[in-house]
Amino acid sequence: MILCNGMNKNILGMVLLALLIGGGIGYTIKPSPQPVSTNVHQMPDGSMMNDTMHAMNAQLIGKSGDAFDAAFINEMIVHHQGAVEMAQLALNNAHHQEIKDLAQAIIAAQTKEIGDMQAWYTNWYGNN
Repeated sequence: MILCNGMNKNILGMVLLALLIGGGIGYTIKPSPQPVSTNVHQMPDGSMMNDTMHAMNAQLIGKSGDAFDAAFINEMIVHHQGAVEMAQLALNNAHHQEIKDLAQAIIAAQTKEIGDMQAWYTNWYGNN
């Protein structure tokens, strides 16, 4: 934006000041109507999902080829099992039918994927 004179600078300054004040007042007075996602939640075992995901990803860093594939399968099985456990809780406790339908779909899809990954692991690496 090209400012031609002092008046434009004053207007721009007032607009910025109004935005700062309005944003600050809105933040302190009115809570957000939607929960703010922190991408962290507690797992059934008490660990935090963000920590769990970092730990899972850490198992993959520096690996390639068969070592990567085996580690990936192991971590994804655990990840999918967690999703199935959460979906079972939703299936048993959710109020809305849409959530129950979603939970059933998650259980079906991820249980199949767990079976697929377990079979691949056994075929490729034995029963370790």
